[in-house]
Amino acid sequence: MKEKALISACLIGTNCKYNGKNNALEDATLKALSEKYELIPVCPEAYGGLTTPRTPSERRGDRVVTADGIDVTEQFRKGANETLQMAQLFGVKLAILKENSPSCGCGTIYDGTFSLTLTAGDGVTAELLKKHGITVIGESKLKKDTL
Repeated sequence: MKEKALISACLIGTNCKYNGKNNALEDATLKALSEKYELIPVCPEAYGGLTTPRTPSERRGDRVVTADGIDVTEQFRKGANETLQMAQLFGVKLAILKENSPSCGCGTIYDGTFSLTLTAGDGVTAELLKKHGITVIGESKLKKDTL
């Protein structure tokens, strides 16, 4: 039986990104991942009730705000909690999440100024999963860490 892993739905080609598009990985990468893991797609932002497409959001400390100044922290927290529940339900120990995202980013995220400036930090979901002992990696780490 294969180990289960969460994966950001946008990375497998689901059009759930803020702009209505996706961040699909190369077919060869997806094939290699699916041979090793039972992949469980998640989109914390959708789970939190945000629409697709939606206004871009970035973290500002413990808050998440849209480019037009609306606080969407509660939606991001709800989505993170839903994602954690799914991980726990399926006994997931690994999450492969979209880098730099205010929900899924791991290690670096946009700095909250909407200037495309990256800063050290984790997205809301990545932070919560890590606190519960789930290993979180971004898509650029796949070849080194998981395949």
